[in-house]
Amino acid sequence: MKSILIVEDSVTTRSFIRAIIEDVGDLNIVEASSGFDALKALPSQPFDLIITDINMPDINGLELINFVKSNPQYKDIPLMIITTERSEEDRRKGMALGAFAYLTKPFKSEELQDIVRRALVL
Repeated sequence: MKSILIVEDSVTTRSFIRAIIEDVGDLNIVEASSGFDALKALPSQPFDLIITDINMPDINGLELINFVKSNPQYKDIPLMIITTERSEEDRRKGMALGAFAYLTKPFKSEELQDIVRRALVL
């Protein structure tokens, strides 16, 4: 079973993302309400995909991506950004840090599901 970590400070958005990706298949989905909570969750189990927001308290999504990609234990986990940040600079920054995909809110359910399937090779 594939495992996904959703990192999003908004409970509503986190639940929305979870509901959409549950339709992709039999997945183990773990939620973190901040970048700090994500760092605590990382060693708990192997993750096949991390979906993160950019704007969060404590550790933001870009800092989280930087940590994951610079850590030999986690560097191969695909990371996806879901954010309201629409600027090309933010997109470039996220992709340069190592994000697999960059999706802006609002988004279509099918678009998110397609990206998750590609990341998990389903």
